[in-house]
Amino acid sequence: MRIAALLVAFMITLGAAPAFADDVAVAQGVIRAQEQAFARDDANAAYSYAAPAIREIFPAPDIFMSMVQNGYAPVYRHKSFEFGESKSEGNWVSQRVHIVDANGEAWEALYTLEQQADGSYKITGCSLLKVGREV
Repeated sequence: MRIAALLVAFMITLGAAPAFADDVAVAQGVIRAQEQAFARDDANAAYSYAAPAIREIFPAPDIFMSMVQNGYAPVYRHKSFEFGESKSEGNWVSQRVHIVDANGEAWEALYTLEQQADGSYKITGCSLLKVGREV
């Protein structure tokens, strides 16, 4: 009986790991798709990855794009954009992204995404921190 319980626990643990990996992969795909939309200056596509709460604050794609251009220049234009550590908990994923901006300066972005009722993930926020900056 003990072996059966351990086997069930092991299978549950294995079953949970792919869900985490899948959630992270989907979230990274959303972030990458938005990053590529910024590179093409495609405001409509970039805006489509924003969560409803972000859309309430920025009610049109051009307003959203202007905010990104002015407040998130390293996200909007950069030399490199590489995924770092991620965490998945419930319907939320947080994803760190290492960015080198157009001027060669290093940044770390922390994206948060929430799974929507339709199963898709949308970006709920992005915080930027210049690497090496004293607090």
